[in-house]
Amino acid sequence: MKKKDIKYFKEFLTGRLEELLSHADDTVSGMTTPKENFPDPTDRAALESDRNFMLRIRDRESKLIKKIKKALARIENETFGVCESCGEDITIERMKARPVTSQCIECKSKEEALEKALGL
Repeated sequence: MKKKDIKYFKEFLTGRLEELLSHADDTVSGMTTPKENFPDPTDRAALESDRNFMLRIRDRESKLIKKIKKALARIENETFGVCESCGEDITIERMKARPVTSQCIECKSKEEALEKALGL
């Protein structure tokens, strides 16, 4: 992969990481504010539903944060853009579509087919 591509991905991933960490801080501060007292059970249920939805989103984002950190580590140790399974270069198109990927499309397709066959 070219140096300009590596630089682009490093800047992109770093920016995305900062954005996700900012969202996480907002969620924590929002969850620690005193709870409002709702006399109507429907209003209370709506608040709890919204809160649960937000927590699910933040859980997915925390998994993405881990993947971004791993991708940034691969940039630092110069293995970014190289498939962890077969050692071949991952296409730039795939990297643009999924910058945190660690497998080429062929290896990922095989892995997913195996998971499907095993019912995972």
